[in-house]
Amino acid sequence: MREFHVATTGNDYAAGTKEAPLRTISQAARFAEAGDTVIVHEGVYREWVKPARGGSSDICRITYKAADGEKVIIKGSEQITSWENVEGTVWKVVLPNSFFGHYNPYKEELNGDWLISPSEFHLHPGDVYLNGKSFYEARTLEEVKHPVMRTEGVNPPWTKHPEPLLHPEDSVYQWYCETDNETTTIYANFQGADPNKELTEINVRKCCFYPLKTGCNYITVQGFEMAQAACPWTPPTADQPGLLGANWSKGWIIENNIIHDAKCSAISIGKEASTGHNFCTRYHRKPGYHYQMESVFLAERIGWSKETIGSHIIRNNVIYDCGQNGIVGHMGCIFSEIYGNHIYNIAVKHEYFGYEIAGIKLHAAIDVQIHNNRIHNCALGTWLDWQAQGTRVSKNLYYKNDRDLMIEVTHGPCMVDNNIFASDYNFDNIAQGTAYLHNLCCGTMRKEAVLDRSTPYHFPHTTQVAGVSFVYSGDDRIHQNIFLGGAKTYTEQSKYGTDDYNGHPGSMEEYIDTLTSLGNGDHEQFQLVQQPVYIDRNVYLNGAKPYEKESISYVSNQSPEVKILEEADGLYLEMNIEKGVLDLDTKIYSTEDLGSPRITECIFDAPDGSSIVLDTDYLGTPRCSVPTVGPFEGLQEGTNKIKIW
Repeated sequence: MREFHVATTGNDYAAGTKEAPLRTISQAARFAEAGDTVIVHEGVYREWVKPARGGSSDICRITYKAADGEKVIIKGSEQITSWENVEGTVWKVVLPNSFFGHYNPYKEELNGDWLISPSEFHLHPGDVYLNGKSFYEARTLEEVKHPVMRTEGVNPPWTKHPEPLLHPEDSVYQWYCETDNETTTIYANFQGADPNKELTEINVRKCCFYPLKTGCNYITVQGFEMAQAACPWTPPTADQPGLLGANWSKGWIIENNIIHDAKCSAISIGKEASTGHNFCTRYHRKPGYHYQMESVFLAERIGWSKETIGSHIIRNNVIYDCGQNGIVGHMGCIFSEIYGNHIYNIAVKHEYFGYEIAGIKLHAAIDVQIHNNRIHNCALGTWLDWQAQGTRVSKNLYYKNDRDLMIEVTHGPCMVDNNIFASDYNFDNIAQGTAYLHNLCCGTMRKEAVLDRSTPYHFPHTTQVAGVSFVYSGDDRIHQNIFLGGAKTYTEQSKYGTDDYNGHPGSMEEYIDTLTSLGNGDHEQFQLVQQPVYIDRNVYLNGAKPYEKESISYVSNQSPEVKILEEADGLYLEMNIEKGVLDLDTKIYSTEDLGSPRITECIFDAPDGSSIVLDTDYLGTPRCSVPTVGPFEGLQEGTNKIKIW
């Protein structure tokens, strides 16, 4: 087991010892083999690190780490000091295309499957930064010369209100580019700053740390700051490179890093190009979901399994100011664990919109465990799309998001427990077979069936496809949550509480009786009967409404006045609790109480097949035999103030 040292004072022809360090991390990556450690010393490294190989097992990895106590920054950008003033506050730089190598982010266009808008012109993966501040791309040079402060951005098609920019005053910092066969010209409005005297950067590299080949397994990336990469749009039907990522490998540990200013996705644990690359956008022969289905079966053919792919750990990172995702992945994310991360300001510039945007956006998140994360100020907190089977979302903090959690076209079992959902809009429930337990839900839920897209489900704890099905809506388990009412609604289907389940049978027996009463028939019979739901022991406050067949519940029009308080020593939740909330008849729920979803017929168990027992709360406190409803054990009547981060 060897150590290679890297320092800004080093030389790539040196031995790589602490006394004679290498100059680039990339050179160390060419040498490192299983069991080796690359230690990088303080400084800024402007390079794309492309590991040549990985480790051989979980205990014989290749580790890349920042030296203890030293600040190491890897940037996908270059500093530019040759700006020429054009007029007023507008400057330009002319660069030879050779400056960018094989990837020119000012010539490449930002496009791909499910990238919806803007549709009238194309953006680029390039960007301009002044002292770390990301600019906005203008559509014309005239806009750069005469910028107008933007108060809203590119809006999702379903929204009924404009999506505000996070910092509208920053939107006057704009840039525009032109390219020909020889040169690239970038214009930027620096609003009075001299770009040759300030730190002015443009991103030039697609990634900061990402192997070119697949199968570089068992790599640890620890303690770095990484920023300013010109990553492309990463839908589930394309190659998915991020600023940092595993590229269809197994067993990475990504921990204690600060990652920001990815044009699209920060951390990728997603798919590779051989199973499809934007075929819908390129060929228009089939819809995107059809190509996505084909990607699943193509991935099986090239060895997509627990033995070869996934099982990553992403923990204790700070991820912010990225255009599309904090963490993204299709199929390559299987059996992974994502915890302790602070993810914020994702897709808040609203420069572009597509159906693949979230703090965490995963497809086929089989047995992925997402817990103890803090996710806020995102266009969407977490989006689990297709095959969220065995997935668990537990003990996370969501607030100030446009939406907190979306689960789409998946069939369960999926568990959502002991979370704080403090935004005005909590759930897009476009799925079935999810268990919601012990959550604090301060906003609305939208639920919908999807009867025009059939998606896969799997044999338990494997990637092997067991079948495909539509989403009929329902088949959910909802127990011991606190639902709050309010004044804001976003769609007719976005409601406070669980009364949108009215009309669903309250048991499988009732469902079957209703179905068989229709007489003999085929698949169309199943579209005529709502799926059963299992809803009991919830609290509804401030106007939230219960499911009509809920036998045990507590309903009050009083508001608990929930507040998220940012204080010097951390984040607190404050809420008022009335006595009736504490008197609700509750129980400890476990795998054995939850049954199995109708379609998959798989139980709500842990990835190793053991039973899940909900006997600890959001903070890890053991629950009493008659537990407190919601995410916190031991609430008291009156005002409660709880440190939550």
